[in-house]
Amino acid sequence: MVLAIIKYNAGNIKSVENAVKRLGFDCVVSDDFDVIRSADKVIFPGVGEASSAMKYLCRKGLDKLIISLKQPVLGICLGQQLMCKFSQEGDTECLGIFDCEVKEFPAEDKVPHMGWNEITGLESELFQNVKENSDVYFVHSYYCEPTKEQVASCNYIKPFAAAMNKDNFYACQFHPEKSAGIGEQILKNFLEL
Repeated sequence: MVLAIIKYNAGNIKSVENAVKRLGFDCVVSDDFDVIRSADKVIFPGVGEASSAMKYLCRKGLDKLIISLKQPVLGICLGQQLMCKFSQEGDTECLGIFDCEVKEFPAEDKVPHMGWNEITGLESELFQNVKENSDVYFVHSYYCEPTKEQVASCNYIKPFAAAMNKDNFYACQFHPEKSAGIGEQILKNFLEL
């Protein structure tokens, strides 16, 4: 199996690569169209700011490539947010895979949402062998609105979509690569789809 991790101007790619390798899978970090298109699975990770990340994706043509992919794709954190239709962060038009908007947590509350929190309503093969109310690790100041495409939710200040799935596209707001054994199981489930 060939796994491609999309390389773009967002952080956290190395920790995703290391987590995949710990599970015994090979991967390649690339922004090459042919490498990404021919991979069996694709991970679209990211920590960063939505508008600058989208500008980079558009400049490289990676925006059109990502939405055209037919193999399983997993967006992580900023990756999930960029798979939505719009983000308040920088008034950013995103990829539009998920019919959902990304909004900023109210500033008067403790933001960013950082640390362990439980996920509920698990409804995807991503969560095989993962118990309801499992704790996973979050770091984010923006959240994906609840949507019909969500397959897990979390409540921090307000309920939000902790994970989503539409066709071959999967995404999680939390960081499976930083979520200990639960996160490893979620990554393994994706890699074995």
